[in-house]
Amino acid sequence: MNLLFSVPEERSFAGLRAGWRFLVFLLLVVGLLPLLRLALLWAMRHVGPRTSVFTPASVGLSEALPLAFLLLATWIMARLERRRFGAYGLPGREAFGKRFWQGALWGFLALTLLLLLIAVSGAYSFGTLQLQGGRLAEYALGWAAAFLTVGFFEEFLFRGYALTTLSGGMGFWPAAILLSLAFGAVHLGNTGEDALGALSAGLIGLFFCITWRRTGSLWFAVGLHAAWDYGESFIYGVPDSGTISAGRLLKPTFHGSRWITGGSVGPEGSVWVFVVIALLFIAFALLTPPAAPTPSASNTASSDA
Repeated sequence: MNLLFSVPEERSFAGLRAGWRFLVFLLLVVGLLPLLRLALLWAMRHVGPRTSVFTPASVGLSEALPLAFLLLATWIMARLERRRFGAYGLPGREAFGKRFWQGALWGFLALTLLLLLIAVSGAYSFGTLQLQGGRLAEYALGWAAAFLTVGFFEEFLFRGYALTTLSGGMGFWPAAILLSLAFGAVHLGNTGEDALGALSAGLIGLFFCITWRRTGSLWFAVGLHAAWDYGESFIYGVPDSGTISAGRLLKPTFHGSRWITGGSVGPEGSVWVFVVIALLFIAFALLTPPAAPTPSASNTASSDA
């Protein structure tokens, strides 16, 4: 393998080795960081101080600003490479289409199965309803918007330009494993996270990479990611990396070993999560036929804007 991957034949920016183009992307993102910090400082004055309880506004804003800068960096790279923006995993023709809603259903059902497994182990009770009327509608819509933003940001960060470009240079599996390790490692920075939770995050990150390869876009992964977080933090009201969200529909209780409950991490730190992730891999392989063509950084005309 060459130092920075193979060289396409085109004599243009897109003809640079994948590793060089990815390096340019990273430098571009780093160059935008000062602007992002200024935007975050300005925004936090309107959101208020950070607490251990997340609100739809604080979560949505903390993800929306980085997402905007990530989209800008990717748009610049698309212009440099003379490619459509949709070639990096979010083709416009599929926006909020069948794949997205399939992913959302899978995400909610997978989380529900995980909580049922913890419940039948005698370590979890679903609790009672906490919201009704106007407050229910307010939080239901607010959290939906917030976690949709989370899904877009995290999927596009780790499986947008990065996976598209690196897989075109070093191959899909090396790129997917590398980015999934990074995805798991980043979770260690969350309050209340532990090694088991980071491992499960890395494995689900690898699953998301496979959905990208199999479906040809990130829409399934975005839907699954957003629905999982929505169900976890709003509907079932369980901890997410040590964080308890404001405006939970249910007020559950955990009462058992941290190996079963996940402890401060929440359900994602339970040993049962690995059973659920394994079932996701198997079910997706059996039920979802491969898309054609597979997204690749060497294919310069693969998607709509």
